[in-house]
Amino acid sequence: MSIPVEDVAAPTKVLELARGAALVPVWRNELGGLTFRTDDGRYIKHGPRTLEGSFAAEAGRLEWAGAYTPVPRVLEVGGDDTHEWMVTAALAGRSAVDPSFREDAATAVRAVGEGLRALHDALPAAECPFEWTVPRRLANAAERGIRLPDALRSAPPVDRLVVCHGDACMPNTLIGDDGRWSGHVDLGSLGLGDRWADIAVASMSTVWNYGEGWDDALIEAYGIEPDRARLAYYRELWNAT
Repeated sequence: MSIPVEDVAAPTKVLELARGAALVPVWRNELGGLTFRTDDGRYIKHGPRTLEGSFAAEAGRLEWAGAYTPVPRVLEVGGDDTHEWMVTAALAGRSAVDPSFREDAATAVRAVGEGLRALHDALPAAECPFEWTVPRRLANAAERGIRLPDALRSAPPVDRLVVCHGDACMPNTLIGDDGRWSGHVDLGSLGLGDRWADIAVASMSTVWNYGEGWDDALIEAYGIEPDRARLAYYRELWNAT
């Protein structure tokens, strides 16, 4: 969720990484992770170590994906016994949930759908060393003690195997001043999976950010007809895990 500037103080490590640059808090997740923007063109992510993943793993994914599509360039990554951090260079564009785009949902939704299709087309699945598959997702849930409905243990056959973003919610697509997608961020879960794993979450997230009625518009912008069975499965999987 977004946080106002006055609601958070930068941790000591973030101040150290800023190296004198001014900081603006831009994001906080439910796990306590914080993201700050500096006035010299960097983003600093800082958070507690969790079972959700690691910044070191995300850095590896960013470095791999950056050869094929616009993603943040990693400048520094590290951690200690309790926390980890990553510094990246800023990309051009603003989040699809920036206030300016909230007032123009049609433009934002179209850009996210087109950007997701471009991401799937650009990243070579045959060369991807990372995994985002249903068995892996189920295993992660089991490691975290999450009990899943039996229906989730039988995934639909894969429609098209792609390199999934892994967290394709609206905020993770950047949009330029021309209204077109300009890059993707937060790729810590990037890996091989059915394209509907991303499409389901991206289209579902239109409801959270813009209200009802935009999910099919995103799928249309992606360039495919809605597959209701796969949408239902991957949305339930996302909500459960």
